[in-house]
Amino acid sequence: MPTKKIRIIGVPIDLGQSQRGVDMGPSAIRYAGLSSRLKSLGYQLHEAGNLYVPVRDSLSGESADFLGAVQQVCQAVYESAAQAVTDGEIPLFLGGDHSLAIGTIGGVTSREPVGVIWVDAHGDANSPGISPSGNIHGMSVAALLGEGFPELINIGRPGAKLSGKDMVMIGIRDLDSGERQWLKQSGVKVYTMRDLDERGMGAVTREALEHLKGHSRLHVSLDMDSLDPNSAPGVGTPSPGGLSYREAQLLMEIIADTGKLASADIVEINPILDHENRTAKMAVELVASLFGKSIL
Repeated sequence: MPTKKIRIIGVPIDLGQSQRGVDMGPSAIRYAGLSSRLKSLGYQLHEAGNLYVPVRDSLSGESADFLGAVQQVCQAVYESAAQAVTDGEIPLFLGGDHSLAIGTIGGVTSREPVGVIWVDAHGDANSPGISPSGNIHGMSVAALLGEGFPELINIGRPGAKLSGKDMVMIGIRDLDSGERQWLKQSGVKVYTMRDLDERGMGAVTREALEHLKGHSRLHVSLDMDSLDPNSAPGVGTPSPGGLSYREAQLLMEIIADTGKLASADIVEINPILDHENRTAKMAVELVASLFGKSIL
């Protein structure tokens, strides 16, 4: 059986939000030992470096200027994701803020639908008309489903990249009122922290995978703010009451068991807010579990 190859692609984007620092996320994850961890699991690595992202201070500061820059970055991300899939590699994207998922998920679905497991404290389902902040990283899911700025919806190819039935969300606990209503009619399967508290991560994850059983490939988009900030303090938009480290690891392990993992994003690590790179180290361990590390 040929050794699987992972293509590691950094996307140091901090243009989708107001909080600075997540552009250093790719470096923090690499510094925490990502490559050696994945090599120890038997993978070949293709380290593709970082994609170009304009320095935030070089832009005017106007939201339209940021929108154009996010569009350009996500177009490059889309092309990188599609090329990795074409080359038979598993693209692993290191963020950066969660706006990059517009490009990653768009790219990996360029040939066929992919089941998406979105692990996040937030829904990221705002659109320009309902977003309280106007931050683009909170619009990624809506854009992927065809709602919002045309510049984001049409990245890579025209129109929506997913339907609601292609996505499940796990760990949700912080929704704006407008996106709450939008998600209810979107067709996305949403598992909140209450669902996890009442039913447990194992039951929820297996039900989520059953919901996506028609897909032969899975994409995991892991926002590190899905974890409780007491465990993972170094994130762009912390929200209390999140996943424990062990819950997150169990989620990754059960997904790995399917053998369907085809691509992934790890996003929103902010080393400025972290303690001795703890959040990035935790991310590396979660990635290892996602790619097959087991206790026995």
